[in-house]
Parts: sequence; C-alpha cells; structure tokens
Amino acid sequence: MTILSCKSALSLAVALPLALLSSTALAECERGDLDTIYCDENGDMVADRPADESEWANPDTLIFAYTPVEDPAIYSDIWQPFIDHLSEVTGRDVRFFAVQSNAAQVEAMRSGRLHIAGFSTGPTPFAVNLAGAVPFALMGSDDGQFGYTLQLFTHVDSDIETLEDLKGKRVAHTSPTSNSGNLAPRALLPELGITPDEDYEVVYSGSHDQSMLGVVARDYDAAPVASEVVERMAARGLYDEEDVRLIYESDRFPTTSYNYAYNLHPDLVEKIEEAFFSFDFAGTELGEEFEGVEKFIPINYKDNWQVIRTIQAANGVTYTPENMEE
Repeated sequence: MTILSCKSALSLAVALPLALLSSTALAECERGDLDTIYCDENGDMVADRPADESEWANPDTLIFAYTPVEDPAIYSDIWQPFIDHLSEVTGRDVRFFAVQSNAAQVEAMRSGRLHIAGFSTGPTPFAVNLAGAVPFALMGSDDGQFGYTLQLFTHVDSDIETLEDLKGKRVAHTSPTSNSGNLAPRALLPELGITPDEDYEVVYSGSHDQSMLGVVARDYDAAPVASEVVERMAARGLYDEEDVRLIYESDRFPTTSYNYAYNLHPDLVEKIEEAFFSFDFAGTELGEEFEGVEKFIPINYKDNWQVIRTIQAANGVTYTPENMEE
C-alpha cells in the first residue's frame, strides 16, 4: 500500500481551509450542534447521509488516518496489517494519511479527502460537528471493555505529593481541544480544590508525548496525560517509569473513535464496518502496540461521547472552526 509523504499529507489537509468551508450552502433541516451543511433528522447527533444518492461518495481509493502522533512513520508501519485487511475486505486501494494536527485531520475529512479516521477523544466532537464524521468503533477487549484515564504525573524527585501541591507550579497541558490533556483537568480538578490558570500556570506542550518527556526532563512541574499514551511510551522505552510519580487518576473515558465520512455509499460503509469488526489484533504489530486491546467494538457517538460533551460544555467549548484551530 502507498504511504503518503509529509508534503502530500500537508497539501491534502489544507486543500480546503476549514474556516472557508463555512460558506457552503445552508441546509434547511434539524441539525443540533452540526454545521449548517449537515442535517440530523433522526436525532442521533451525527450527520445524516445525503438524501440524494448522486451525492454518495464511492471512491476507488480510501484514505485512512490515525490521530496525530510524535512519529507518524512508526504508526504507518504499525497500522499496515489493518490497512491490508481493510483493502482486502472493501476491495479498494487504501492509503495511510499521516496527519500533522487535529485541525488538519478534521479539515481533510470535511473537504472530502479523508474517508476513514481515528480521531482523538477530545477532537471527536469537532470532527462530528464540523466534518460529518460518524463514530462507529473503538478499540476494546473481548469482554467489551474500553477506555482510558486522565493521569497526572510529576517527577519522582519533585515536592509535589498531592493536587494541592500544584499551586504556584508550571503544569503542561497538551492542546486546547485535548480531553485528558486539557478539557478534563479544567472540568474535574476545580471540584478537587485546584483550578488550572488560577492555582497553577498552564503551558501547552503540543502533545501527550511532549508533556510526559517534559516532566521527566523537569521542564514542567507536572502534566495531565492520557493513560493509554504513556503506557505505550513506557512500553517503547521512551521514558523510565521510575522517573515519575502519579498523583491523580480519573474515572475512565472513551478512547480514540473510528469514523467514516457521513456521505460514503451505504454498501461501502457496510464493508468498512465488516473490516473493522472482523480484524484480529492477535499477532499483529497493532495488537502489540495497543496492549490489552483484542478487537474493535461497536459504539455510537450520542451515548459513548456524552461524558466528553459534558466536560467540553463545562469548559464553554463550542464546535467552531476557530476553536478547532486554537
């Protein structure tokens, strides 16, 4: 399968800037929080497939993207067994798109140039509302369990023992739209007596990887991160678990959502879902990378992202291109 170059990926993402696409013709229908080019007549909170069959997309080549990561080249290799399986089941050529940012990934799907994507937890509602993404799967275990936690780490030699000790410190959040890296701590920590930006200085690191490595290097006093990310980092030897100390952990959140574009032909969607739900993680690089994951399990946005929408509402988040680009 062909792997898109970084230059190709960038041109793909910026082909139609997200803000400019807001000028697309207004659709007269029920839509909730969806952008004006989408409809939601059945109330499931995701974009309806176009009523006009001539608007259904049925491409010979499918573009698949995973969430932005520190080293996209590693993940293109890790995803290759699944890409091959997806190609076999759908009968289409499938290409891996190495995205540079959450905003670029959303822009690419909205422009019609990205067909299947794994969106991070926090950006998923932006993808749903701005790009017509339809979440249908998560990675999980055979017993149907899935999710991750917000973990807050400090250096093992720091004087921070409890959340109260974060006062006056410099704490790395990841990015404004990240759930565990920003929105969840802003919604949850005040209830525990510590308020970001008031009790401690927030510094955006850009990614969970950078937050964690910054704590290890003592560039930051502490950092809230996603448990699944730091577990994979530790497994790859990117940091020594003995160098950090966990001071807080939340209840579980849904992890990366897997989505198809709302306007794909229903026969193609059926094949895409078949590929996801029939994929066997055992013995693959994907299975080794995502420890404890055994299969893709079916989900829906309305139910499984309710807690995330609640957290985002508590932070005053609205699903606009401007907020996505922050």
